[in-house]
Amino acid sequence: MKVLIVGCLGMLGSDLMQVFGSREDVLGLDLPDIDISEPDQCRRQVRDLRPEVIINAAAMTDVDACETRESEAVRVNGSGPGHLADAAAEVGALLVHYSTDYVFDGRKTDAYRESDPAAPVSAYGRSKLIGEERVRSTWQGHLILRTSWAFGRNGKNFIRTIIGAAREGRPLRVVNDQRGSPTYTRDLALHTALMVNAGCRGTYHVTNSGSCTWYELALRALECAGLERIPVIPVTTADFPRPAKRPSNSVLANSKLQREGLPLMRPWPIAAGEYINNCLRISG
Repeated sequence: MKVLIVGCLGMLGSDLMQVFGSREDVLGLDLPDIDISEPDQCRRQVRDLRPEVIINAAAMTDVDACETRESEAVRVNGSGPGHLADAAAEVGALLVHYSTDYVFDGRKTDAYRESDPAAPVSAYGRSKLIGEERVRSTWQGHLILRTSWAFGRNGKNFIRTIIGAAREGRPLRVVNDQRGSPTYTRDLALHTALMVNAGCRGTYHVTNSGSCTWYELALRALECAGLERIPVIPVTTADFPRPAKRPSNSVLANSKLQREGLPLMRPWPIAAGEYINNCLRISG
């Protein structure tokens, strides 16, 4: 099976390249060779390569930057997936596209299911929801995977940042009133392969099992890194203002996976511990 991974140099894309590259005929593209906001470029690359599966791991993921650059976010996160869907439809390829917990407003008290109505509260969330809608309306051969709080070997993420700050020896202040499901991109890449091979279609929530606050995630990260001595002070969202509003609850229930009898991803504390031991204890 020929697989094209768009955004192959990013945090998730690099893990997808490793996972799919071990079992499939894999091609990887990233900027400047492909810009998903350019429809002609998408169409030309897909026509030339003729993949059976296109996996879109390209996105503008800086949530706060999206707030002041919303038109750019919509071009990349909204229109871009639609362009890939057009190209996928032309060659009959499956399009796998990743979305986010931030399509929800956070007002629900329990975990969000795939059927819950989306109501994003940030420019990033709005742009990602547009991307979902463009994919759904363009090509029936799609698989949309909503995930959350990603961490992985390549690129910036909360765990890497918090451990780096702790190594400076200063007390840390971490938000304790936002709850989500941390997700290891290596695990997400493996589950993507499982779902593609199982013939999954439609929209799924796919995260590591369990949930926590950013404060609880910080405590787990420091424990795994041997930095428990560093004080961590819980604060509220109001104490730590950011340009983009975050949902207070963005936990995703992996309901559709359960309903279809597919395996769930392992608990986030185990995944986080493995990530820290394998990727951060050595590289820093």
